[in-house]
Amino acid sequence: MADTKSFKLPDLGEGLPDATIVEWAVKVGDTIRLDEPLVSMETAKAVVDVPSPFSGRVLKLAGNAGDVIETGAVLAEFEIDPNLPQRAEGQDTGHHHGPTPGKGVGAQDPAPDDRVVASSEGGAIEATDAPQPEAKSEPGARADSGTVVGAMQSSDAVLSEQASSAGGVKAMPAVRAMARKLKVDITRVRATGADGVVTMADVKQAAADGSAPMGAARAAAPAQAPAPAAARVQPSASPRAADQRTAMSASGKPMRTQPPSVSASGQPEQLKGVRRNMARVMADAHAKVVPTTLVDDADLHGWIGKQDITARLVRAICAACKAVPALNAWFDGDKLVRTMHPQVDIGIAVDTDDGLFVPALRNADVLDAAGVRSAIQRLRAQVEDRSIPASELSGYTISLSNFGMFAGRYATPVVVPPTVAIVGAGKLSQDVVAVMGGIEVHRRMPISLTFDHRACTGGEAARFLRALLDDLALPN
Repeated sequence: MADTKSFKLPDLGEGLPDATIVEWAVKVGDTIRLDEPLVSMETAKAVVDVPSPFSGRVLKLAGNAGDVIETGAVLAEFEIDPNLPQRAEGQDTGHHHGPTPGKGVGAQDPAPDDRVVASSEGGAIEATDAPQPEAKSEPGARADSGTVVGAMQSSDAVLSEQASSAGGVKAMPAVRAMARKLKVDITRVRATGADGVVTMADVKQAAADGSAPMGAARAAAPAQAPAPAAARVQPSASPRAADQRTAMSASGKPMRTQPPSVSASGQPEQLKGVRRNMARVMADAHAKVVPTTLVDDADLHGWIGKQDITARLVRAICAACKAVPALNAWFDGDKLVRTMHPQVDIGIAVDTDDGLFVPALRNADVLDAAGVRSAIQRLRAQVEDRSIPASELSGYTISLSNFGMFAGRYATPVVVPPTVAIVGAGKLSQDVVAVMGGIEVHRRMPISLTFDHRACTGGEAARFLRALLDDLALPN
């Protein structure tokens, strides 16, 4: 009797409860060898190539592209081929089906609820929400060896990621993700990489010259074949197109609204990847944090010349963290433990079509303005091509949200545990300010500071805000 094995979706190194199928590298009936690419899965962080844990014939695949699979659920079934290499019994595959030591399901990194925006004052101002850092494991505990983009671990050896050949095309998961984002049909892109691998440059070139638009090949095929007889029959009455809706009904009477019993006509969409994780994290934050918000205006009247607003905001936050360390901290509400940090790592959100990613601007307190700008550009580029390591998407100590480039003066941005504070920057304005002997018009930036009142006092938060405003008021 043939030996069959089931493969369950492993924890992909992020403590998340599920992942979304992007693309299978095989189909039912195919023979696959040990550690060859089996499927690409999308998590809240990245697109991950999951290798096959067995050598043999594929008997069953759990779902199709776009389906959400829970961690620990059966992903595929195999008929083992004893004549092909197999992993030794008990050998560590580098995957885990449960929470890693010291890191539970609730410790996933969040996605923020604000966006990156462009600034006319010397670069982009990134809107952020606080990330949730990884909890530290117990001494002696083995580090999580889950699979992430860029490296796959098997036992204690790190293997370079290989380009998968799903659909007859060799390409890295990050390249496939970029092709989907740019609406490029990767099967029609001219490959220039070694051994016929489609590179990131190939995809971007195809997007630029329009040589491989998504859906073009599919649209052309039906046009060459005669339409079925049933398809040529015109219906006696066709529904009115959505773009032809008017305020008047077909009888010429004013259109009436639908009663509450009529269901919505929109198409329900299941949240996936980054947006799915954001929904979980925001709900968790709402349930656990005791938020309080202070607001005030930063007076920029003294600024000399054109300055990078992002760099000034980062510098001001670092100055405030030095003055009042209580807000540059993590707080464990279950154990009532506070951890204050000597360094300042600020979460910088990057907006993509797939959702929001929040890489950490590490050691922001030792960077100058040029260093801040360079680091932000690097992080944004890594997010866009999905090459950013998972380690760069966790461990923030405080965060910055710039909602003002869209609209709004003040806000109550969400504090995501274990961080205890988030700074919000509102829309720049020219305000009339009373000064000794008269009035003047000053450029000012509304600042909102939301903090977890369990972890710091109102006085600490007010002193933090004062220090931030004082730094922003400096000429340069």
